[in-house]
Order: sequence, then C-alpha cells, then structure tokens
Amino acid sequence: MPLAKDDFETIAQYIRENLSTWLAEQSLGKPPQVYEIELRERMVRVEEELKNQREAMQKGFERMDKRFEEMLHYVDKRFEQVDKRFEQVDKRFEQMDKRFEDLRADTNARFEEINARFDQLNVQMKRFMVWSFGFTATLAGIVIGVIKFT
Repeated sequence: MPLAKDDFETIAQYIRENLSTWLAEQSLGKPPQVYEIELRERMVRVEEELKNQREAMQKGFERMDKRFEEMLHYVDKRFEQVDKRFEQVDKRFEQMDKRFEDLRADTNARFEEINARFDQLNVQMKRFMVWSFGFTATLAGIVIGVIKFT
C-alpha cells in the first residue's frame, strides 16, 4: 500500500512533536539546561583528573630528582674511591722510583768500588812489571857478566 504525500507529512509532524520526548526518555537528547549542567560536571571531573594527574607527575618528577641526586652522590662517592686508588698507585710508583734510585745509587757505589779496585790492581801490576823487568834485566846482566868473566 503506497503512502501519499499527506501521509508523509502527517508522519513527519508526529515525529517532530514526539522526537524530543523520545530522546529525553532515552537520555540521548536533553534540554539545553540539563546538557549544560552535565557538561559543567564533566568539565569539573576532567579538571580534577588533570589536577590529580599533574600532582602525580609532580610527585614522579620529585622522585626522579631525588633518585638523580642519589645517583649523583653515588657517582661522586665512586669517583672519590677511584681518586684514592689513583693516589695509592701514585704512592706505590713513588716508592718504586725511590727504590730504583736507591738501587741505582747502590749499584753506582759498587761500580765505583770495583773501579777503584781495578785502578789499584792496575797500579800493582805496573809495579810488578817494573820490578819483574828490573829483576830480569839484573839477572840477565849477572848471567852475562858471569859468562863473560868465566
């Protein structure tokens, strides 16, 4: 059964008259005052949530700052320990340098003693050679004299 144009207009008029009531019953369409109140309530809830979120973020940042300070303190402490270790190593190197210098001085002193002994031995050998040459020359002169006069 086809509908006439008048039927469509009647249906449209009926829908226009009852649509706001139906939507209000389904809470899909509300009067502007109710909608504005709900919108304000929603804005208040959103603002409160934003405030809570901002406070949570601020607390998180404070915790991070505290943690960074703790880490910085820990790193400073570790650097101080490393500095102490380097100072200990420097002291050990200084001790080793002093020991090597003492050993070098001792070695130089021993070489000087040995050098003096060699010089003394050299002088004694020169004397021995002079005496040996003199003794040999004298003995040769005596032997030649005995052979000539005998």
